[in-house]
Amino acid sequence: MALTMELARKWLDRWDLQQEHYMPDREERFDVVISIVEQVVQRRDPLVVDLGTGPGSLAHRLVDRMPGAQVVGVDADPLLLGLGSAARTDGRIRSVLADLREPGWFDALALTRAPDAYVSSTALHWMNRTPLCALLHRCGATIAKGGVFVDADHLYEGDGGRTLDTVARALTARSIGQRPCRHNENWEQWWEAVAAAPELAELARCRDGGFAHVVDDRPTVHDYLDYLRSGGFREAGILWQKGDDRVIAGIA
Repeated sequence: MALTMELARKWLDRWDLQQEHYMPDREERFDVVISIVEQVVQRRDPLVVDLGTGPGSLAHRLVDRMPGAQVVGVDADPLLLGLGSAARTDGRIRSVLADLREPGWFDALALTRAPDAYVSSTALHWMNRTPLCALLHRCGATIAKGGVFVDADHLYEGDGGRTLDTVARALTARSIGQRPCRHNENWEQWWEAVAAAPELAELARCRDGGFAHVVDDRPTVHDYLDYLRSGGFREAGILWQKGDDRVIAGIA
């Protein structure tokens, strides 16, 4: 059974629904990320790199809202990349298979000019301090002048703010509890359905059982901002927060 564009879009809709359960303000934070890119980048045809793009939830929203934008999405999961690619045929999003924890990820992008923006959503929290620092420094060294780095994720104070982190998590949990459930599928169930879908069999084979994410040296939100500044960004700070969900930005 072939993976058609219609089927791919249905799988992406299911992905978005199960993700919304864990991030009730997900659409608002997507809007914030794109608004920051629009505000900072002063050109009509920005080149945007989506770090840990997954199936392209952020990338698709970005090109839909910014008519001149081109997005290069990079991820280490061939199944999610394949879904995102199959869901769009206009050529405005290009997918690259690469692991952001490895030093060759940027060269794999094969860019023809410096990116105007690096964006990410709920992806970089899988990285330990050392590879994250290397990644953000690489972004700072390669971004166009006047560009912006924007990351939306669950980010924490760490040992110096345990009470604040506890309160932030509780606020997010309360927000989740106040939202009506729009679906009956969680993260594990989505992947179980993927494994049973004949149209995804080839992509599932390429994925070969998934990935081991071992995070034993988790960066704090302050680490992110320090790495951006030490990596060459003129300014770095938090521009949006609800509960433990934050959007941070670095200005090149």
